[in-house]
This record gives sequence, structure tokens and C-alpha cells, in this order.
Amino acid sequence: MKNKKNISGIVYSTDPGYLSKLEETEETIIVKPEQQQLKIRLETKHRGGKAVTLIEGYRGTASEKEELVKKLKNYCGTGGSHKDDEMLIQGDQRDKVLQWLHKNGYKLAKRI
Repeated sequence: MKNKKNISGIVYSTDPGYLSKLEETEETIIVKPEQQQLKIRLETKHRGGKAVTLIEGYRGTASEKEELVKKLKNYCGTGGSHKDDEMLIQGDQRDKVLQWLHKNGYKLAKRI
């Protein structure tokens, strides 16, 4: 289901070029690391009292986000994941994450 395109509930269309129009409107926006406005915060809600470092505001493809989370997990020496618009790193790793992001060109990243 993840790999299928969102066709906004249309079940059938008589327009033969409908899917090609859908593909044309879909754009890949490439945002440089210097322009990313990332917010780093600590969250404990709905996690059984365990703390996670939450990184929000990343704009890019899912594969880029996955690669960034992988690098952050490796740097912090802990686990993590990514869902929707947020990246999760286990534990209170705010300082390490901010340091890594600044070192790798994400100058607008800030700790909340």
C-alpha cells in the first residue's frame, strides 16, 4: 500500500491520460541541508515513560529520511525509526543529534 500512488479516491476514470496527469503534478522537492529547518525535542508521552529524541520538519524523500535516521542512530549508538514527518532516536540524545546535524550542514536545526 505504501508504494501505490494516492489517486484521491478515484475508482474509475474515462480520461485515458488521467494517470499521466497525476504523475506530472507529483514533484520531488530537493531541499539542501542548509535550508532544512529541523526541530529537536524530547518526548516521553505514549512511550511507557521512556524518553525519545524527536526530530521534526525534515523535507525530502522517504529514502533520504531513512538514510539520515540510519546515520544518526549509528552516531548515537542507539536505536530509532522514522514515521510520517518525524524521526525518532531512542533516549535523550538531543545534544548529540544537534551536534551531528550542525557538523553535517544542517545549520538551521535547533533544540526546542
